Amino acid sequence: MSVHFEERSGVVPCKTPWGSWYQTMEEVFIEVHVPPGTSAKEVKCRLGSRDIELQVRGKEVFKGRLFDVTVSDEATWTLEDKCLIRIVLMKTNRQAGNCWSSLLEGEYCANAWVQDQMQRKLTLERFQRENPGFDFSGAEISGNFAGGGPDFSSLQK
Repeated sequence: MSVHFEERSGVVPCKTPWGSWYQTMEEVFIEVHVPPGTSAKEVKCRLGSRDIELQVRGKEVFKGRLFDVTVSDEATWTLEDKCLIRIVLMKTNRQAGNCWSSLLEGEYCANAWVQDQMQRKLTLERFQRENPGFDFSGAEISGNFAGGGPDFSSLQK
């Protein structure tokens, strides 16, 4: 399919004091609102495989240990319209069951409802990958979807 699953089905953001974060099976996206007119020279962003740090105009926005390991070589940040920083982290564990419950260990946690919706979205994304001829973007699921949903791999095709 030419359009990414999250573009068709929407995202489940976890709101934070500085913006929000959301995830797919492969990536974690962080959106940080910064003062209008911010230049890239005023941004210090360090993206490690387990740690992250963001400072804007000399003030720390966040710093800490990520919820899980990422591929630091594939992490990027951009400053858009001089008012939004977008950070993209590539997960090392790209299974539907790897649903981050927080951005940093113990910080910026998704509440129970948001966590539930994130896990549902990752399960539907997994179903979409396993069944490329079908469109799960508007689907609803119920039942056991924690840990990536039911495992149908043992069923004969």
